[in-house]
Amino acid sequence: MTGAANGIGAAISRLFAGEGARVVVGDIDDDAGKGVVTDIGVGTRFVHHDVTSEADWEGAVTAAIQTFGGLNVLVNNAGVVHRASLADTSVADYERVVRVNQVGVFLGMRAVVPAMRRSGGGSIVNVSSVRGLSGAPGLLAYTATKFAVRGMTKVAALELGAYGIRVNSLHPGPVATGIGGDVSSDGDAMAAYLARQPLARLGQPDELARVALFLASDDSSYCTGAEFVADGGQTAGVIR
Repeated sequence: MTGAANGIGAAISRLFAGEGARVVVGDIDDDAGKGVVTDIGVGTRFVHHDVTSEADWEGAVTAAIQTFGGLNVLVNNAGVVHRASLADTSVADYERVVRVNQVGVFLGMRAVVPAMRRSGGGSIVNVSSVRGLSGAPGLLAYTATKFAVRGMTKVAALELGAYGIRVNSLHPGPVATGIGGDVSSDGDAMAAYLARQPLARLGQPDELARVALFLASDDSSYCTGAEFVADGGQTAGVIR
């Protein structure tokens, strides 16, 4: 589980553990990540994990195998947002978002395949966004990476199905977390934004966690290469 110290990642970690899973909680925020492990208790382990680092990926996979005996599920959840117009986006800003959101997912999928093959299969859940389905002004780099996650998911599903490894993408809409990828910090602007979707409220991390649990479990055993959207109806259209 990447990006597991806060928000959706922490909610997924808690729900998975509550369902009996043994969870490696990975994040660059050591204090918050260790706090999640302390809250959950038995059956979890924290690892410092920068998803842009091949060495950290190797360490996280090794930790899962050594601590829990194998690896069956990966949730690629870590992500960052950069808000700026196309004209004001620097190459450095663009590349930073790509490194975390896109390269991190690639490294994660590649890292877990050998262990999942030894386990006889598994499930990879790549957290994309509604911005992996449609664009939004001011989110060029973020949107580019989330579309990339959607595409990589499909290729991985085609390549890994023969090994019993399923790969799906999860597309949250605006959620009450600290990432702020789709909503403004201005309360009035946020209310106006949310009023344009059928369920006119922010999603909660636990609501996304339940979708991730479905994708990780055998309940979704015939699902691979697909998009699963939890966005309050945002992508259905706009209420005017």
